[in-house]
Amino acid sequence: MPGFVNRTEELARLRDLFDSHDAELAVVYGRRRLGKTRLVKQALEDYERTVFYQARQKTRTLQLEQFAEAAADTFPGIERIRRDWETLFEYLGEQDAIVVLDEFPYLIEQDESLPSVLQALFDHEFDDSAAMFVLVGSSISMMEEATLLGDSPLYGRSSLKLDVRQLPFDAAIKFLPDDITPDDAVRAWSVFGGVPYYLEELDPTTPLGANIRRTVLTRHGSLHDEPEYVLRMELQEPTRYFSILEAIAGGATGRNEIAGETGIDYNQLSTYLDRLSRLRLVERRVPVTERPERSKRGRYRIRDPFFRFWFRFLYGSSDRYDQFGEGAYERLLEPHMPDFVAPAFEDLCCRALRTLYDEYPVVDVGQWWYQEYEVDVVGLTDEDVLIAGECKYQASPVGFSALSSLETHVEQLRWTPDRDEDRICEYVLFSRSGFTDAVRDVATQRSDLRLYPLSDVFEAMTD
Repeated sequence: MPGFVNRTEELARLRDLFDSHDAELAVVYGRRRLGKTRLVKQALEDYERTVFYQARQKTRTLQLEQFAEAAADTFPGIERIRRDWETLFEYLGEQDAIVVLDEFPYLIEQDESLPSVLQALFDHEFDDSAAMFVLVGSSISMMEEATLLGDSPLYGRSSLKLDVRQLPFDAAIKFLPDDITPDDAVRAWSVFGGVPYYLEELDPTTPLGANIRRTVLTRHGSLHDEPEYVLRMELQEPTRYFSILEAIAGGATGRNEIAGETGIDYNQLSTYLDRLSRLRLVERRVPVTERPERSKRGRYRIRDPFFRFWFRFLYGSSDRYDQFGEGAYERLLEPHMPDFVAPAFEDLCCRALRTLYDEYPVVDVGQWWYQEYEVDVVGLTDEDVLIAGECKYQASPVGFSALSSLETHVEQLRWTPDRDEDRICEYVLFSRSGFTDAVRDVATQRSDLRLYPLSDVFEAMTD
């Protein structure tokens, strides 16, 4: 397994605050398993006046006692201090300490006044202090309510807010074997995404299917119940949210479709979808040619690849995999994997477009759809060029019909350059399994057509 991967910008911003001569407050939040604790610990290297406290779901009295014990390793004088948060924090502020409160929501559960205590200290007591307080939490909703939203006592006090997200593709694949094929890397990404913990669970000596069976499909697998655990930590009444995620994973992407699939009233649905969006679990996408706030053609999708996989294949039917034992992946999942991986492949093709077409100033990349027409990859430039691409994640080479279909769909795409000039269309085909001779012949005769196998996409994403 690799050492600490990526997060260069986050590390730099944390260390800049650690070096500050003023009292500073940082908020580090994001879903569990993303490496927040490891990020902060990595940033703390080379700093000596530090206190790192990993909170647990314990009583306030135990939390205070264990926090003081952790702080005493660096600041033994704290053992003489009265055991309440204000007094302990004020003492550490006088010492110019760097204090990390990991899983801050657990502390708030036992003492709701804690944000107000910190607010008062930063407003009135830390004027001459160079202390640094880092609040870390995996419950996005609680971290926002306690530190970031307008009615929070700490609103406006933080010098740094780090919303930790998944690793990008080029960093995620560093957890995979060095000799992995581009196709296997894309398949692994489509299932496990860029979550460090998930990727660390994979055995590099075994195939992807065996890893999925061991970690996910088996009842005692380390990731078998992971999405359910995350959702129940964030949502008090998760049943309707589970139904919505299952519907989206099954192909219901519009609001009407989701309402029909789940039986949730259309007018109520927005409340649930907005909540899932705030938790970074779903996202609303619109055609790349439209503005999100105005478009009526929005589609919802599950943002996290592993959640997409789990709700597509496991939710409500996980027991059936036990019946097939070691053959569960090959019998029940492998036939459906090309269809499942295809959207992830399309996303990678979109992201790779700027590198592959570096001679054009691509200002926006995404997908486009209207009624029955759809284009997998659309690159909008600030000149008169429109780049349109079709992605095929299939076992057979891409034939001429893919190009013909792409050209037909692009005819319906309404976009003109800002300078009101006639647009010029460039076409590109992306393929997992290469291209037929007929398509290759056409590409040699046309200057407006390019062909990119999956290996080219992989190279563009990892350079």
